[in-house]
Amino acid sequence: QVKLVESGGGSVQAGESLRLSCAASGHTYSHYCIAWFRQVPGEERERVAGIDDDDSKTVEDSGTGRFSISKDNANITVYLQMNSLDPEDTAMYYCASRFKFGRPCDYLWRDYVYWGQGTQVTVSS
Repeated sequence: QVKLVESGGGSVQAGESLRLSCAASGHTYSHYCIAWFRQVPGEERERVAGIDDDDSKTVEDSGTGRFSISKDNANITVYLQMNSLDPEDTAMYYCASRFKFGRPCDYLWRDYVYWGQGTQVTVSS
């Protein structure tokens, strides 16, 4: 049973940083994708960053370099480092995963099977 538990959200001022953590367990199949999504009310979830079992990474921050993703392979914890936060980054952040089964990791939230409960990030100006 795959389980994802997020932590690290909170309320910060614009320009500050946060590091979100996703403790993942139960990935008995070795080829998987893990991603961070965020969602604001009334909008679809969008992928912020993703990483796979080979440590291939994708970050979708419009090239600003504000976000980075990393993984601790010893206990499969995935981190999302967010710097220079902006009020537009305010959202619920979710960790999600799926097994590859021959398909590359992608950005579509509907393709992800396992989800954490989410952690709220609020950035005030």
